[in-house]
Amino acid sequence: MNRHLLRALGTALGFAADAAFADPGRWHPVAGFGGCAAALEQVLHPDTGLDGETGFDGETGLDGSDTGARSETGIRARGIVFTGVLVGGAAIAAGAPEALVARRPALRVAVTAITVWSCLGGTSLLRVAERHAVLLERGEVAASRELLPWLCGRDPSALEAGDLARAVVESVAENTSDAAVATLFWASVAGPAGAAAHRAANTLDAMVGHRSSRYVDFGWASARLDDVLGWPAARLAATLTAALSPVVGGGPSAVLATWRRDARAHPSPNAGVIEAACAGALGVQLGGRTPYPYGVETRPGLGRGPAPRPNDVRRAVRLMRYTQVAAAIAAVAAQGVLGAMAARD
Repeated sequence: MNRHLLRALGTALGFAADAAFADPGRWHPVAGFGGCAAALEQVLHPDTGLDGETGFDGETGLDGSDTGARSETGIRARGIVFTGVLVGGAAIAAGAPEALVARRPALRVAVTAITVWSCLGGTSLLRVAERHAVLLERGEVAASRELLPWLCGRDPSALEAGDLARAVVESVAENTSDAAVATLFWASVAGPAGAAAHRAANTLDAMVGHRSSRYVDFGWASARLDDVLGWPAARLAATLTAALSPVVGGGPSAVLATWRRDARAHPSPNAGVIEAACAGALGVQLGGRTPYPYGVETRPGLGRGPAPRPNDVRRAVRLMRYTQVAAAIAAVAAQGVLGAMAARD
């Protein structure tokens, strides 16, 4: 059996494991990676309480000159090192075992399956979103606020019921692309190393890819790399969302129109695409005032319709579950076709 067919089987098993068991409850590799990243951050960009304007370069020269430009460059350079070490390390950690067992098909499949399962987060995402739907339908706004950090980094204390529904729908859409479709895409394209590299970059973006004064320079490399690696998956996810939109009463033409019209106004080149597609499928409007612990962003409107309600959270979960399954089928089928072609040569 050639490497494409082994990769297809491993990807399918990894997706099935996520669907059946969700994220590992203990000893999650991504959590361990996050701990390593936090430790390295304190070495390269220690938190002095002065919002990232300090560090190794952020001082005034002996001649009284302003070293702000040098500070910005130095912080950004350390952020590049931070990103390169961690993403490269994750890729090696996942790719080396596959190389070591290259001549043992069963073990190679197992390495791929375990890596894909570890990198996927789609099932846990949808389960948390469903809990939000229940809480919001019951009017338990405080409980929904407490649960929100499991999905996104917004300031839940500033959100009311409608804001929470919108936050959940947007997070379900964006994270389906990031935590499911992108993992499946990169596992298909580059195997365990590709899946691990994307998951590492996406995790770093969540940790340091913020617009706060502390991270605007240090997190620049992580945010840009996540944009690059997430670009194809976001378009694939949006295309699948358009095709599957009838399962929630939408239509492909409306999804594509919303995508073309609204996505480019979003500050993220990837989140805007899948969120616009989701808004078009559900017939709602996403975007608006979005509070974070470091400040408030005003996002452009995506879609034309009413604001999301609790029932729209359930519809988003249904749509994104179908999108995840379709992405898995596409990833496995692509490798299957390549495997069949290689077998004929």
